[in-house]
Amino acid sequence: MKTALNVPLLLRQLVDCLILTLAFLLALETTGASPYPANIPVWCISTISWLATGLYLHLYDDFRSRPFSFEFMAIIKTLLLHVCILTFILFYFFKFFHAPRAFIGVYSLYILIGMMFSKILIKKLFLRIRTNGYNVKNILIVGAGETAMHFHDTIATNDHFGYQCIGFVDNIPNQALNGKYLGPLSSLGHILENHEIDDVVLAIPESSREETESIIVASEKAAKRVKIIASCYQHCTSTVSMSLFGNFPVITIRSSPLDHTGNQQLKRLFDICFTLFLLVTFSWLFLLIAVLVKITSPGPVIYKQERWGLKNKKLTIYKFRTMTINSEWNSDGTYRLTTRNDPRVTRIGRLLRHTNLDELPQFFNVLKGDMSFVGPRPHVTPMHLELQKTVQHYMLRHLVKPGITGWAQVNGCRGESEQLDRQQQRINMDNWYIENYSFWLDCQIIFQTIVNMIKGDKNAY
Repeated sequence: MKTALNVPLLLRQLVDCLILTLAFLLALETTGASPYPANIPVWCISTISWLATGLYLHLYDDFRSRPFSFEFMAIIKTLLLHVCILTFILFYFFKFFHAPRAFIGVYSLYILIGMMFSKILIKKLFLRIRTNGYNVKNILIVGAGETAMHFHDTIATNDHFGYQCIGFVDNIPNQALNGKYLGPLSSLGHILENHEIDDVVLAIPESSREETESIIVASEKAAKRVKIIASCYQHCTSTVSMSLFGNFPVITIRSSPLDHTGNQQLKRLFDICFTLFLLVTFSWLFLLIAVLVKITSPGPVIYKQERWGLKNKKLTIYKFRTMTINSEWNSDGTYRLTTRNDPRVTRIGRLLRHTNLDELPQFFNVLKGDMSFVGPRPHVTPMHLELQKTVQHYMLRHLVKPGITGWAQVNGCRGESEQLDRQQQRINMDNWYIENYSFWLDCQIIFQTIVNMIKGDKNAY
């Protein structure tokens, strides 16, 4: 049997080869390298290395049903490994490659820019092609229940996924199928033979083991791939992952890059180094603020407060005191939220809160390991207990260490609020950060925090 060519894959690889060639020539021109004959084998090895690395790191996977961020990360990983391989080859095998040391850096930058633009353009091109009915995969849905109908509605309303439902197979006909009912499970083999089908999607979560096995056997006999929709699909997020526990496939419905020990160690190392640098550099600022707090209002310089951190455990955070002492509770024992133009805030406290400088003592929380520099901001105990009951997915933010600053804070969601939708928005941002953590995202948040400190945050009061 002849194997059909994967035209989209070949097109993407061809475009990559073109981008690599243009980037190579531009890098030679930019760095002033001479066009020696040795450049040709370097270009060949670079191209082969990129294609092989891309295949290994899933750069050429089908990203039709996933956002561009997945493909972007594949580009970054491929580029990093490609640079390592190319650097090794140039330093050890190509002593006669006449190019400045900056060549690899410039070459990599051109590759990154070219790949980003080309992948976006190709994604848009395939979207237009699929919208017109080309490059579409035909699928057969086994099942006609609620799960199957939801899956069908998803692919029907998202043309860019590039899937077309040929029909449904189920023992019980469903009147809502609009003529797409093809027959019972017993006729699955006959249906697969008489229809052009790429994938079989099993959408009968409640099916018996025997039924599932017979469906898989019949599909594989007809050389069709089988995809199974897990019965817990409604609880899964975009970061769902599956791993093997012995012979058992185990689905993690919500995962995070911070689940990996390597990322945890990198984040901890960055926290320690960056915090020590700031402590040494701005030690004079700590002393100045401490003196101003002490001389402008009676009471301690440092304010301690109970909050909740990793794994829902209590921690004590440190801040420069910005309010008059003993003013955080109402006379009836309820917690008193900070409001705009709050009379409890001292003169120097207003400036500290507006510039976030009151948070500086939390550097010591970071060094202790209670907190991270970037992460979800911890709540005071009264708010913590209330939000557990009123806000969806609130406790998921306690899967990581809390932070001095976070994604929600740099996007305007800071401070306590009595509005439920505002609270939910903040928690959603915290959970988005957890699921999308990267070292570069932390750098972006820190940069935005510094900008907010300089210009002042209108939501800080």
